[in-house]
Amino acid sequence: MSLSCSGYNCPVEATIQLIGGKYKAVILWHLMGKTLRYSELHKRMPKATDKMLAQQLRELEKDGLINRKVYPVIPPKTEYSLTDFGKSLTPILDELCKWGEDYLNKTQTLEK
Repeated sequence: MSLSCSGYNCPVEATIQLIGGKYKAVILWHLMGKTLRYSELHKRMPKATDKMLAQQLRELEKDGLINRKVYPVIPPKTEYSLTDFGKSLTPILDELCKWGEDYLNKTQTLEK
């Protein structure tokens, strides 16, 4: 799902296309300020299947949002981190988190 500039009339649509995959925003959130191995990411997202997590990581790498560094060791070691382009999403992800916290607090209050 590589992003091309053509075909988008709305910047929000382009942004959602880039980060709107099933786990993409969550992956980016977990990588903010950190470098994590695949297994560490998977522990933080236990509902993600191996296939889905690998697919989302490949797409984020292809779109230039994350770096993938493979070490030539046995057992294999692969680390993921945000690129500068990926880091530029930090304020957006922070606001999504704040909005989500507000939403959860409001819905929990309504349920009581």
